[in-house]
Amino acid sequence: MRVVVTGATGYIGGRLVPELLGAGHEVRCLARSPGKLRDHPWRPRVEVVRGDVLDRESLEAALADTDAAYYLVHSMGGGAGFADRDLRAARNFADAAAACRLRRIVYLGGPVPGGGRPSAHLRSRAEVGRVLLEGRVPTAVLRAAVVIGSGSASFEMLRYLTERLPVMTTPRWVRSRVQPIAVRDVLRLLVAAAELPADVDRAFDIGGSDVMTYADMIQGFARVEGIRPRLIIPVPVLSPWLSSLWVGLVTPVPGAVARPLVESLRHDAVCREDDLSALLGDHGRVDYEQAVRLALRRTRQVDVATRWSSADWPTAPSDPLPTDPEWTGGSCYLDERSRTVAAAPEDLWRVVEGIGGARGWYSWPLAWSARGWLDRLTGGVGLRRGRRDPERLRVGDSLDFWRAEEVERGRLLRLRAEMRLPGLAWLELGVERAAGRTVYRQRAVFQPRGLAGQLYWWGIRPFHGIVFGSMARNIARAAEAAAHRGA
Repeated sequence: MRVVVTGATGYIGGRLVPELLGAGHEVRCLARSPGKLRDHPWRPRVEVVRGDVLDRESLEAALADTDAAYYLVHSMGGGAGFADRDLRAARNFADAAAACRLRRIVYLGGPVPGGGRPSAHLRSRAEVGRVLLEGRVPTAVLRAAVVIGSGSASFEMLRYLTERLPVMTTPRWVRSRVQPIAVRDVLRLLVAAAELPADVDRAFDIGGSDVMTYADMIQGFARVEGIRPRLIIPVPVLSPWLSSLWVGLVTPVPGAVARPLVESLRHDAVCREDDLSALLGDHGRVDYEQAVRLALRRTRQVDVATRWSSADWPTAPSDPLPTDPEWTGGSCYLDERSRTVAAAPEDLWRVVEGIGGARGWYSWPLAWSARGWLDRLTGGVGLRRGRRDPERLRVGDSLDFWRAEEVERGRLLRLRAEMRLPGLAWLELGVERAAGRTVYRQRAVFQPRGLAGQLYWWGIRPFHGIVFGSMARNIARAAEAAAHRGA
């Protein structure tokens, strides 16, 4: 089947494209700025056309000679007149799809609250679905509440609130009932919906296997993350506007994104039917805590360090994508340094590979010794393990309170911390040859766990210039001295 994906630069669209390719479909992506798709790993396998859903002519050109289209375009409630623009875009799309004789439109919308007045954001989503259903092309509107996956705005807000606040005063919406759904389940249903029978022209509620309050979601995240249960104190005075300001204060989620999300949580968002599962014969759903584990997998396993060195892009829908906003993916703190070294790369590599053990860490021996004793006192391994071989390292070797996670001989040594920490830490030491010069690169990576991790990083941050700065200088000097002796 030949399908068009609008919104391929967005969270769902960027993950849907490889799922469609995996199902054997030919994919064309419509984008106002095609350059934004350049860094997606699937870019060479799709056709990309420039267009705008507000421009009817470009829409018809993009939809020509295709069978189905995914409409994944929506505003997050920002700016005056956003709802009118969304409606105009939906009408354009419905008309262009009919003119091009498409067999199916699939739209991912939001839940329709059972009682009370929905937020402007949800009203707009519902109106877009209504316009598409009133068109001449059979349409499947899938309505999902909170999508759980790394990079999802809803999930990222939940992640930061839970990790950073052991005690939180919250609005009454923490008691709202929600039916969260894993992003992999959303994508599977979206792919299958393209091939629904032609007489299916309606909206469907989709959700996971658990119905829970937002407070339950916070506590479930804490359990998966391995941090203490959060103390949640609901208060009646926080309006959605004040709540979004509060979210913006304690998390990196932008206020313009947080506000429509918070407003959407004022009402229950529970599926009233599960007809799509019956039609597709697909009743399997990932439960909430498993969805969280999948979303955290990339940021809680040993391959995390490759995420910042662009070695291996995600293969699972719940993983981060390189094009996700910078504020997604959880907190990650870096200390990066580089120095030009007057020595051959092999001289520098010998110093890098020989680090630790009897040679020490090339900076403030007393500070490293104190950290080792502190680790021992708290039940950690300390510095006494040393190293297996004084000259060479292999992947898996212990090195004081580190473990060699990657050794690319002559180029990269990546160490994973095994000391007692409120988070995960790596130290990368690299050797490069650039413009005829030898360059030493050093990077410390820390991913905090909970508020203790945040406080730990900022508590030791003032000492990084001393410890890591002198480490880089002294490693460079040791390599230069070795080169001089060799000469």
